[in-house]
Order: sequence, then C-alpha cells, then structure tokens
Amino acid sequence: MDRNRSSDLIQIDSDHRGVRMRMAIVQVLVCFFIYIDIFMLFTFFSKQAFRGNARYILFAHTLLMDTILLILTDLVVLLGYSYVVLPVGRCVVLCILMGITAKNTPYTITAMCLERYVAICMPLRHASISTTGRTMAVIAVVWAFSSVRVIVDLIIFTALAPPEYFAKPTSCYYQVMLVTEWHNLMYVIFNQMDFGIIMVIILFCYTKIMLAAQTASGENKQSVSKGRRTLLFHGLQLILCMAELWGPYISAVVLEQSPHLYLHIRFFSFVAFTIVSRALSPLIYGLRDKKFCLALKYYMSCKV
Repeated sequence: MDRNRSSDLIQIDSDHRGVRMRMAIVQVLVCFFIYIDIFMLFTFFSKQAFRGNARYILFAHTLLMDTILLILTDLVVLLGYSYVVLPVGRCVVLCILMGITAKNTPYTITAMCLERYVAICMPLRHASISTTGRTMAVIAVVWAFSSVRVIVDLIIFTALAPPEYFAKPTSCYYQVMLVTEWHNLMYVIFNQMDFGIIMVIILFCYTKIMLAAQTASGENKQSVSKGRRTLLFHGLQLILCMAELWGPYISAVVLEQSPHLYLHIRFFSFVAFTIVSRALSPLIYGLRDKKFCLALKYYMSCKV
C-alpha cells in the first residue's frame, strides 16, 4: 500500500533533526492509538452485552484490523528509519498482510452503515436480521472480499515477475507487487470501483435515514439524528481511507517537481490518511456511544 512508502520520507531527507522529529511524532501517535484500540477491545470482550450485539462486534473487528495495520505500517517506517531494506520476496509477506487488513476497514465500515440503516429504517426486523451468527458471516464475507483482490495480485505478480526480481532489495510497499503498467492500471481501476460502490451504499443509507427523520418524533427522532451523524463520520473515515490509494500517483508528480515538498506531502498523507483515519473508529463508536463510554469509564477507574 501507499502508506508503506512512508519509509521513503526518511531516506530522501538530509535534515536528521527533522527526521527524528517526524519519527517521534509518528511513534507517539501510533502508540497512543494502538493503546486506545487495545483498551477498547478489552472493554468489548469484558462485557457479554457487547459480544452479543452486531454493532459492537463489527466495531471490535474494525479496531482489531486497525491495530494490526498500524503495527505493520509502523514496522515498515522503523525499517526505513534504520535504512533497512528487505528482498522483494520477504516484503511480499508484509504487503499481503497490510493489503488484506487495509481493505478490511472500508468493507467493515460499509457493513456498519447497513446495520445502522436496518436498525433505524427497519426496527421491527433489526433483531432478526442483525444476529450474532449473521454478523460473523458478514465478517467472513468481508475477509473473503479483502483477500481475493490481494490473492489475484499475488498470482499475477508471481507469474510476471522475473526470478531475479524477488532478490532485489527494496522498501516494503504494495506497489512492489505491481510489476507491469497494465497491472498497476487494473489495481487503480478496481480501487476506484470499490470507492464508488461503497459511497453509493453510504449515500443510500444516509438518504433513507434522512427520510426516516422526517417522520420520526421524540426519542426516535434523537436516535435517527444520531444515526445520521454516525453515517457522516463513516463517510469521512472512508474518504480518508480511500484517499491514501491516490497518494502514490500525486506524490510521483510532486517528486518530479520538488523532492523537498514531496517529503512533507508523504509525511502529511501518512499521518492523515493512515493514522488519523484509523483513529476515527474509537471516536465514532467508542466515545460517542453512551453504553460503551460508560464501560470505558468503569474500567479506566479500576472498576470503582
């Protein structure tokens, strides 16, 4: 993925003080959000009420994927900071893991939007539709969709890459698997298709919830309003997640004009589109959800 090329930031910068400052910022942010995600996962597994609720199950799955992705991308950044390059054959393993976990988040968020649509627009059927078993089946489908694209890329890469390419030392980023122009173009097209389909689903859910808000009253109106704001947050999160897919192509143009500007753009895109986009999940479903927030306070106060 584009995010993994963040190690290039360090390798082209001669300002060692600036490098250390950026690395310190990245490490503080990554460690902070990993801690928050792990604490929220602990809260989820500690309460039976959360483990039996479709919304919280999907939320926990997003937290888990974001935590794994942050750990893997931070590992790549640290390798770049240490000027460590790996053979392409070894980088492929990291690329596969990061590719699958990165695609998991947008698909899971889409499932969460559909769950909110069912809860608000079809409240009488919500309990029968959003069961634990069906939620786990949705997660399995998310994993299948996330894996199939990566597996196809791996098969094409294995068939087309020359044998000596696997021993070539490189920084680990997803584009090392795209060895031909047409494969790279296919990767871009499918990513844009994903983005388009996901945004259509979110807009559909948001429109239906807006229509439901016009007929709702009292507590139902508050619930609908909260669901509408949640979908807006999800839309922002998905835009940030998908924006990092466009990053390599923008950065390539900037690099030709100004390597120094490229440095700052790469740092900004990594922080905004990789770290911050993953930080929105705890905000959307962790701190804004009253039940989950109360449970967090309970455990933060050492169960007092």
